[in-house]
Amino acid sequence: MVPGQQLSAWRPPVAGVVEVLHARFTEHAYPMHVHDAWTLLMVDDGAVRYDLDRHALGTPRDTVSLLPPQVPHNGSPATSHGFRKRVLYLDMTQLDESLIGPAVDGPILSDPVLRTRVGQLHAVLTRRGEEFEAESRLAFVSERLREHLRPKAVRRGTAPSRGVARRLRELLDERLPDAVTLEEAARLVHAHPTHLVRAFSAAFGIAPHQYVTSRRVDLARRLLLDGRPPGEVAASVGFHDQSHLTRHFKRIVGIAPGRYARAGSGGGPPATRA
Repeated sequence: MVPGQQLSAWRPPVAGVVEVLHARFTEHAYPMHVHDAWTLLMVDDGAVRYDLDRHALGTPRDTVSLLPPQVPHNGSPATSHGFRKRVLYLDMTQLDESLIGPAVDGPILSDPVLRTRVGQLHAVLTRRGEEFEAESRLAFVSERLREHLRPKAVRRGTAPSRGVARRLRELLDERLPDAVTLEEAARLVHAHPTHLVRAFSAAFGIAPHQYVTSRRVDLARRLLLDGRPPGEVAASVGFHDQSHLTRHFKRIVGIAPGRYARAGSGGGPPATRA
């Protein structure tokens, strides 16, 4: 790799995300090429110039670029020190073919909320075991993109439904140790994924992925106090591995699972004086 260049790429186990790419290039220029997925690009340092459908474009500061599938484009550094970028490649379940034309006409999106949401999605995609949160964040990113690409006349809002929220909570409680995807939950509850997350958050004041994590930590506490080892507990309650359990356990409870178990190994509460 050329000095000064860095690249990492992976395929997360999250439906709708084909690939994640984080890269820094100083000199590399992409030739004309196409993708079979939507390219959601954020440049964090420097700038990129590119041609899309014979139009010369760039990446203005604090914007998001959305390049549609099957439309040729290239790319090269627009500054002397190159650029640093984060890219999500999304499949057609997130944005359908009808939105390719609007994306060609307006690929540069100046939207601080969208940029923040895309950044949050990138952050969670770097952590193993957080697929449910990633699916929730992806749903809101995709919704925001559709709002930009569809005419205002066809946008429709949906009021949060407490019934939908209750059905989702029942499903999450029932499937607590198992991995339930947002798509599966939406199918079982008969609601759109984005509406599902929004309704649950509005009804209970917590996002579905946060609810699942806190319930799993709660269950882990009981199992640890029963004397079961942290690695076994992690698998039993639905965490990816022991480090995944430890990260969330420390954030919620304040100490690591092992220390929590040892602190509770005295056999019961302190004796009270008569």
